[in-house]
Amino acid sequence: MKFLAASAVAFGLGLFAMTGSQAMPLAPLGATAASDGIIQVYGGCGWGGHRGPYGGCRPLYNCPPGWHPGPYGRKCFRNW
Repeated sequence: MKFLAASAVAFGLGLFAMTGSQAMPLAPLGATAASDGIIQVYGGCGWGGHRGPYGGCRPLYNCPPGWHPGPYGRKCFRNW
C-alpha cells in the first residue's frame, strides 16, 4: 500500500510540474519570416552546393557542361 501511495504522489507531482512548462510557445500572428533576418543558404554550403552523405559540402553539379555523373557521382561520362 505504501508503494501505491508513493507512486500516486510521484505521478501527481509529475503532472503538476508538467503544466507550467512551455517547451514550444505559440508565435504571434503578426510575425513574418522576413522580419526574423534568417537567410536560407542550402544547408550552410552556399549557392550551388549541398550536404554530402557524411555532412560535408559538395558541389550541386560536379561534372562540366556536356558531361553527366556516373554511378554514385564518382566519374563523369560524356553526353551522346
